[in-house]
Amino acid sequence: MSASDAAGTSPGAGARAPRRDPSCLFCRIVAGELSSTKVAEDDLAIAIRDIAPRAPTHILVLPRDHVPSAADLTDADAPLVGRLFALAAEIARSEGIADGGYRIVTNVGTWGGQTVDHLHFHLMGGRAFDWPPG
Repeated sequence: MSASDAAGTSPGAGARAPRRDPSCLFCRIVAGELSSTKVAEDDLAIAIRDIAPRAPTHILVLPRDHVPSAADLTDADAPLVGRLFALAAEIARSEGIADGGYRIVTNVGTWGGQTVDHLHFHLMGGRAFDWPPG
């Protein structure tokens, strides 16, 4: 079963409350229990400003449903992942970083640098980045 099937976000799933983990920081932000600076939102995703930015523009794009990491995604989650990337591109344009370029990153697991076990993409821009990262 894919993350979107378990969460009920597969096409045709209908309206419902997002699946959440009560101990998850990002689930609590999605639920409105913790404050954040929202940049954008829709029925599948929310984007917030990072509280410890690593670039002039640093926004987190995350699904409303609790998905622990990219390691939990399957082919069935393609519509969700596509929406997250499309939202990131929309935000990059609205933030004025699209023309100069930007970076989208997700971390998986402890060694990958993941600090919150809820799938999220870092949208960063407004400066040049080096390669390789880290």
